[in-house]
Amino acid sequence: MADYAPELKKALRAAGWRFERAGRGDHEIWLHRTTGKHVSVDAKIRSRHTANGILKQAGLPKQF
Repeated sequence: MADYAPELKKALRAAGWRFERAGRGDHEIWLHRTTGKHVSVDAKIRSRHTANGILKQAGLPKQF
């Protein structure tokens, strides 16, 4: 199974998002510098649908 988390985090960084803090369990909270929005990113994302859902919450197009 593929792990989509590294590519997802790379896409978020490129779009102006940054790691803000650790969340519950193995989740991370990411913050957008200009909009102030937050998204939660799991450490291991096995589903491309979950990865695309996080991108949608971040306001980015599907990549996976």
